[in-house]
Amino acid sequence: MKDLFGKAILDYQTNNSPEDLITETSISDADEMSVAYLFRSFDDMPNLEQKALQLAKGKTLDVGCGAGSHSLYLQNERDLDITSIDISKKAIEASKLRGLSSAKVVNILDLDEIEKFDTILLLMNGTGIFGKLSNLPKYLQKLKTLLNENGQILIDSSDIIYMFDEDEDGGKWIPSNDYYGELEFTITYKNEKEEPFPWLYLDYNTLQNAAIDNGLNCELILEGEHYDYLAKLSI
Repeated sequence: MKDLFGKAILDYQTNNSPEDLITETSISDADEMSVAYLFRSFDDMPNLEQKALQLAKGKTLDVGCGAGSHSLYLQNERDLDITSIDISKKAIEASKLRGLSSAKVVNILDLDEIEKFDTILLLMNGTGIFGKLSNLPKYLQKLKTLLNENGQILIDSSDIIYMFDEDEDGGKWIPSNDYYGELEFTITYKNEKEEPFPWLYLDYNTLQNAAIDNGLNCELILEGEHYDYLAKLSI
């Protein structure tokens, strides 16, 4: 991958003529996203993210940290022991420039299980990194191995069924046999286009069932204003 998302983050951090990201999915048209949004303060974050950061405790892992805004709040305002990871080399470089003390380029599936955490954060549609519904067991089992005995996984997502048209019987018309939350995501930045990648939006009931199947409790913490929610998983 070209790491255009990380390039946009690093451009913004270094004042290197940043531009808006253009995002597009398999069920939605192209839309502009300001990179500045990824650098928002706690006060500018949605309620779900604020709640997750308030619930974070102990040794914390921020998965897919991006520009590091969540981690910086926990490090600087909550004084938590925070480890931040992302697969984007440029995003991690920007996070370090912003002052994150422990940020590294690594895929969650490759993280050493010797280190355990009291809180694991997956925010800004944290289920997205799972890619496909079929990947849920693999990721949930990995996350489970990284938890301390009384640890918690705080994860958010959205039920995007609302994006599909109703059929004549009042149900939703979904154009394939795949799970409707499985999308292909494309990013364009400074006239460069990333290869499409899978991105998963997960309704709460499906997450809850998958959690139970993998030996995890699942609790609905908070619902947002637009079909989004925050959930807590624990052993």
